[in-house]
Amino acid sequence: MSAALTLLEESSEAALSLRAVARRAGVSANAPYRHYPDKDALLAALATHGFNELHGRLLDARDSAPAGQELVCLAQSYVRYAVEHPALFRLMFNRPCDPSHPEVKTAGDAAYAVISAHVVAGTPPELHEARVTGWWSLVHGLASLVLYGKLPRDDGAIQQVEELVRSAVTAMSRS
Repeated sequence: MSAALTLLEESSEAALSLRAVARRAGVSANAPYRHYPDKDALLAALATHGFNELHGRLLDARDSAPAGQELVCLAQSYVRYAVEHPALFRLMFNRPCDPSHPEVKTAGDAAYAVISAHVVAGTPPELHEARVTGWWSLVHGLASLVLYGKLPRDDGAIQQVEELVRSAVTAMSRS
């Protein structure tokens, strides 16, 4: 898994192959096939790994957030994860979830549940879906804009990104 993650971050999903992973890991060309029957299975495993990591980060952010700052901390954690793992983040969200890989959906749903449970707190049930969709769109949009260089920031200045996220989430929470 670590060889595949490194290759993904160094190149792209298109350049990732089971043979390339084997070369990187220093094992025989057939060794990865014991774990992944094909490239799609490898990509699903990587996406699952990413969603599981994101889930853990979101739980940590939620649990350590100062009272009243939970949404800001969740948003900052989400965007920080995207900035720290850009290729994996793109794989997690740009690749369609294949129904034959239910573990990707399960892991993604778990991360989404951390966000949605907090977003809907105190919201009338008829507004739950709209509020979660709007909030997730805001945060995912911020992450994407940062990744694609569309928001001004100094390279490596995660504090600048976190302040931008704080400002956007706070402004939208008041509307």
